[in-house]
Amino acid sequence: MEKPETNLFDPALLIELANSKMPFGKYEGWLLCNLPEPYLVWFRQKGFPKGKLGTQLAALHEIKMNGLDYLLRPLIKK
Repeated sequence: MEKPETNLFDPALLIELANSKMPFGKYEGWLLCNLPEPYLVWFRQKGFPKGKLGTQLAALHEIKMNGLDYLLRPLIKK
């Protein structure tokens, strides 16, 4: 059975990504979109965690590597 494809262009996913927090480690409690790029590169090299967090970190890595992180800023809920 094929895994359902996730629509990476779904605005709800971007809003969730902009407002999710890092659940562990040195940057515990930080918004994922505020994580430093070198931290995301480190995860890329070591392997992203399994599950939703890993998917979010991988997407954020791609967003930041392409200089598009400014698109997430207006989506952060104050």
